[in-house]
Amino acid sequence: MKVDLHFHLEEGPYSINWLNRTMQALVATTEDSDNAMRNSLKWAEQLSWQLDNRLWNGCFSEDWLDRYLTTGRSRGISQFGVVDHLYRFRECRSYYEKHMLLDNSPIGRLQEAWLNHVCVYSLDEFVDFVTEAKKTRPDLLLGIEADFFEGGEEELSNILAGHDWDYVIGSVHFMDGWGFDNPETQSRFAELDHMAAYGQYFDLLRQACKSRLFDILAHPDNLKVFGFRPADEQALVPYYRSLAEELTLCGIATEINTGLAYRYPVAEACPSPLFLSVLAEHGVSITLSSDSHFPDDIGRLLDEAREAAIQVGYKELIVFNGRKSFNVPI
Repeated sequence: MKVDLHFHLEEGPYSINWLNRTMQALVATTEDSDNAMRNSLKWAEQLSWQLDNRLWNGCFSEDWLDRYLTTGRSRGISQFGVVDHLYRFRECRSYYEKHMLLDNSPIGRLQEAWLNHVCVYSLDEFVDFVTEAKKTRPDLLLGIEADFFEGGEEELSNILAGHDWDYVIGSVHFMDGWGFDNPETQSRFAELDHMAAYGQYFDLLRQACKSRLFDILAHPDNLKVFGFRPADEQALVPYYRSLAEELTLCGIATEINTGLAYRYPVAEACPSPLFLSVLAEHGVSITLSSDSHFPDDIGRLLDEAREAAIQVGYKELIVFNGRKSFNVPI
C-alpha cells in the first residue's frame, strides 16, 4: 500500500519564484484537451486565469486540494494526509516569537521578515476546510506539523488540544532559535562542529519524543539539509540508536520523507539508508511522506522509499485516524 501522510497545500514566502512554481504546478496538473494549443496566446490567457483563480481562492480550495488527490491517486496513493506548519497560523505566532531568534542580528532580521511573510492564515480556517473536505474524500486525513521547542511543551499542548487531528507530526527545524533549513540562514553551519551540533539536534528530537505530544516524528535527520554531516556517517550511529530507542519506548512513529531528496542540496531522503537500517533494527514504526508543497510533487520518490523500507525488513506502514494508529501492508 502506498500512503502519503505529509504534504502541504502552500508555503511562502511569496516570491517571483513561488509564483512561477505555482504556475508550473497548474500546468502539470491540468489536463490538456488540445496539445497543439500549448504556448499560444489563448493558452497563456487560460493559464493567467488559472493563476488568478488560485490566488483569489487561496490554497484552502477544493480545486487546489483535488489537484493533489487526483495526481496522487494516479500514482497509486490510497491514503493522504494533508498538514500545515503551525508557523503559518496567526493564532500560533506568539509561540514562535517566544522561541525563534528575532533580534537585530542578521539572522534575527531575516527570520523576522520570514515569519511576517509566512504567518498569514488562520488555524481554524485550515482545520474547517480539511474537516469539510474529508466528508466527501474518505482517503483524506487531517494532520498538523508542529515545531518542538525545549520549554514550549505546555503552550504547544494547549494549541494542539483545540482540534480533532487524525495525527500530529512533531518536527525540529530550530536550534537555539535558528531555523537551520532556511536557505537564507545557512551561513551559520560554517561555525558549527559536526558532532556537537548533531548531539544537540538529537537531544531535541529525544525531548520531542518524551513530550508525548506527537504521533509521528518528521524527517529525523533533517540537519543534513545542506549537506552538513560528518565525512564518515558511522560517527552518527550512536545518535541514530539513541533516538530509535526513544521512539520505540514512547510508541512514536517516524517517516521516510523524500522531500529533501528532490528539493534540497543533500539530495537524500530522511532518514538516510544507514539511519533507516537502525530504525528497522529497533522496530520503529514508519510511514511514507513526499513532503510536497505543490500538487505535481505529491508522491514523488515514494516507490523508491517503499523499496528502501522493504529492503531493511519493513512489512507494514503505520497510518492514523483520530489519533489512533493501525498498520497496513507495505
